[in-house]
Amino acid sequence: MLNVLFIGDIIGNPGRTAVKALLPGIIAKKNIDFVIANGENSAGGNGVTRDVYDELISFNIDMLTSGNHIWDKKEVFTFIQSEPRLIRPANYPDNNPGSGFGIYSVKRPEKTSKIGVINLVGRVFLPPADDPFKAADRALIEIKKQTNIVFVDIHAEATSEKQAIGFYLDGRVSAVIGTHTHVQTADDRILSGGTGYISDAGMTGPFDSVIGMKKEIILKRFVSLMPERFEPATGDIHLNAVIFSVDEASGKTLKIERLDIKYES
Repeated sequence: MLNVLFIGDIIGNPGRTAVKALLPGIIAKKNIDFVIANGENSAGGNGVTRDVYDELISFNIDMLTSGNHIWDKKEVFTFIQSEPRLIRPANYPDNNPGSGFGIYSVKRPEKTSKIGVINLVGRVFLPPADDPFKAADRALIEIKKQTNIVFVDIHAEATSEKQAIGFYLDGRVSAVIGTHTHVQTADDRILSGGTGYISDAGMTGPFDSVIGMKKEIILKRFVSLMPERFEPATGDIHLNAVIFSVDEASGKTLKIERLDIKYES
């Protein structure tokens, strides 16, 4: 059995601080074999830089998914093409830099499995993107040549769209994990075909906030309807994540465990 940890959207320095402090204990206590994290908000609350990418990888995160903020820091154009451990949505145009999926080797003792990871972005209430269903089909053709263990990050606003992706891929992938809304949902389950599912893995960052940003700024924007510059909050930091225990031969999920761990500085 393979234990895969998926860490919910990492928000700026507070989120990175929590990962650095808490991840080693989680890996040891839960016998984690592979770590995936959504890192699209890890640099100042939007986007990812070279230094932040290197920092997160140094924390024993095996690879990073992203979403609609992947291009917010233009610096990402200079390294995403050469860093297969950072992927962008597979349903972005083919001429975008980087890749929408990757295949990775598990480097834990006595484990020889490979894991495929696909990143998708939703089309409901988000900027235009290509068809995520067809993009997943195309990625699976390549991944299935090497492994039955496949994880999908569907970075989407609408729960209905995430659920539809889950049912569409049920039995063909190990897990479908929703990201983007930064609020961990309690609908974790194993679908009839053996695919683990959750609508949102949650957020790793400051909970004394509105989805990671300073609540005073967000409240002012809602009340005044005037534009405001978002800034990451700092208080009440949590790490949200989900553990999927997967049968290595079939690629089916056998068990799901949600985590919500408070970081005490």
